Amino acid sequence: MKKILIALDYNVTAPQIAETGYKLAKSMNASVTLLHVTTDAVYYASRSYSPVLGFDTFSDLNILETTPVEEIKEAAQNYLDQLKLHLGDDSIQTLVEEGDTGECILEAAAAIHADIIVMGTHSRKGINKILIGSVAEKVLRHSTIPLYIIPTKMFEDSQH
Repeated sequence: MKKILIALDYNVTAPQIAETGYKLAKSMNASVTLLHVTTDAVYYASRSYSPVLGFDTFSDLNILETTPVEEIKEAAQNYLDQLKLHLGDDSIQTLVEEGDTGECILEAAAAIHADIIVMGTHSRKGINKILIGSVAEKVLRHSTIPLYIIPTKMFEDSQH
């Protein structure tokens, strides 16, 4: 295991997912790539959008009218750069992709020849899982490499 892809969203638990994946990588002397996938701009305008690490670029109303896709990508890159700084390792690579989250994670893993994918799962249930789908489940079903899936509930519970 020489290359680890850590897929991150904007959930409040993302720094802990990054830290856990980074520790795994360092234990194997593997390189790290942090990935964020930008999706539909409606996600960034949602009231449920949860900024982390002081990252609140998208908290303004009327985002759909004022924030072009390139600004969303630039903000995502800034977010990954903040996480990289948080981890304190200049050798970490970052990657921002646009599209279906599950597909982009799988494509990025193939492109960088990742040996393992690290990601969190929000453990949605019921109607939320049906309507939103499960990125972790999609990646698990289609991945040809191992996954290290971290339940974000363990971090969410410790923050309350």
